[in-house]
Amino acid sequence: MNRPRKLLALAGASALIVTLAACGDGERETDSGNGGSSGSGGESDDAGSSAPWTLGTTESVTAMDPAGSYDFGSWNMQYNIFEQLLTIPAGADEPVGDAAESCDYDDPQTITCTLREGLTFSNGNELTSSDVLFSLQRNLEINDPNGSSVLLGSISNGDAENQALADGAIETPDDLTVVFNLNQPDTTFLKLLSTATTSIVDEESFPADELAADDAVIGSGPYALESFKKGEQAVLVANESYDGERAGAAPQIFVTYFSDPAALRTAIASEQVDIAWRTLSPTDLNSLEDEGKVDVLRGEGSEFRYWVWQTGKGGPGKDVAVRQASAQLIDRQAIADNAYDGTVTPSLSIVPPGFAGQKDSFGEVYGDAPDVDAAKAILDDAGVATPVKITLGYTPTHYGPNAVDEATEFADQLNESGLFEVELADAEWEEYQTLYKEGAYDLFILGWYPDILDADNYLTPFIRDGGFFENGYSNPEVNSLLDQELGETDTAKRDEQIGQLQDLTANDVPLIPSWNGQNVAVATGKMSGVEETLDPTYIFRFWGISKSE
Repeated sequence: MNRPRKLLALAGASALIVTLAACGDGERETDSGNGGSSGSGGESDDAGSSAPWTLGTTESVTAMDPAGSYDFGSWNMQYNIFEQLLTIPAGADEPVGDAAESCDYDDPQTITCTLREGLTFSNGNELTSSDVLFSLQRNLEINDPNGSSVLLGSISNGDAENQALADGAIETPDDLTVVFNLNQPDTTFLKLLSTATTSIVDEESFPADELAADDAVIGSGPYALESFKKGEQAVLVANESYDGERAGAAPQIFVTYFSDPAALRTAIASEQVDIAWRTLSPTDLNSLEDEGKVDVLRGEGSEFRYWVWQTGKGGPGKDVAVRQASAQLIDRQAIADNAYDGTVTPSLSIVPPGFAGQKDSFGEVYGDAPDVDAAKAILDDAGVATPVKITLGYTPTHYGPNAVDEATEFADQLNESGLFEVELADAEWEEYQTLYKEGAYDLFILGWYPDILDADNYLTPFIRDGGFFENGYSNPEVNSLLDQELGETDTAKRDEQIGQLQDLTANDVPLIPSWNGQNVAVATGKMSGVEETLDPTYIFRFWGISKSE
């Protein structure tokens, strides 16, 4: 996976009683599809006007089937192949209708969605409310270990081992109506309905109890999958039966998969691909920008890199003073400068800037620069003998070539304080995920990109009962506040609760925020609409991108 994530029932919206704009009711940003710079333009109002184009990426596809994946490479293909009930337009943070004409809260635990009339899948089969029910039910029941069914907790039976749709959780009184009866108040559920985990699949084509083959998936989105060869190439073609607001300009799109960022850099520099997105190293991005032959486009991002303390395996991380001392010693600016060539921004909270309720709690408690004397005082007051011996873990390739630089930089900072004695250890991603949960590392690095644009998506997954990374941390006050903010409809009260959660995290230090990153792509001068899709959702909207001849 591109990021490790396991959480309970989450997604995000700031208001409880919301009526979403119907498809076709709002004005759509337009782009002629006939040239212009890669930073101008938006969704095309002239479907088919673009030349075919190629995206190069080092992301991989775990599964094309929405029930079998929870990663960037897979989700971004699914956003383009399938419809969801709702969608987040480029540059926006609130959902609008997609397959649904509207979705409304009837009360804090009930949502009614009305589908657009005449929806069909790319194979010609009709899309109805029955397909919506089938899609979510099979996602839960398949419960694939690489899947994202954990996001559906508000409609699940709550049994982690034998996960299923709760009785009465989804009603389909007619072909165009879907009613969600949630098991708890959840102000974030509307945004969940815009994520790839809720993609609508054809119940006549997909097996109910196992994943569909990658090259056999059928959707109703703006593009249909023509062919797929894992690790090499995917080919998408415009879905002729699609009639929604996301119609794409290009008749055909190629996605080429690279195993090495250096090879991707060569491909975009020589224009063998039209766009390079995820992931080039900071050094490559800076050099491409200096050369000036292609456009390096930097959009607002919500990427989060952080260090997790293992608190529950009997190691040094069980002592809050040790954790607090490490938070007092980290030099985030040095990490940003030395490991990432200044392309990332130091993070002083587990919630990124720009999210409602965000506050720099770690900065308030520990300052924005390292303080060895303060760290020593914390350890001395707690009677902790120094140097504290710890194993610091990282994975060398999953987060790109600069992860080792960050790990080395942070280890040096801890060692040079004289308060810690750090041993570095690493493993490739698949093994790394197992090792950090088993307690092989006292302190280990992870990365995160949001499922939905809501502060809770940076809280519940991390600080409720060990988080998805199973680090042993649990605080009843934290759990109570999480329940409160998830159901709170008063914006000011919810922001205050979210702030309190960040303060508690800074005091307990189950994890240490490191940096926030931008959403960056590189494109040739023939491309339009690329920059606009570079927003904090990290949805790469193929339908809004065009290439001049």
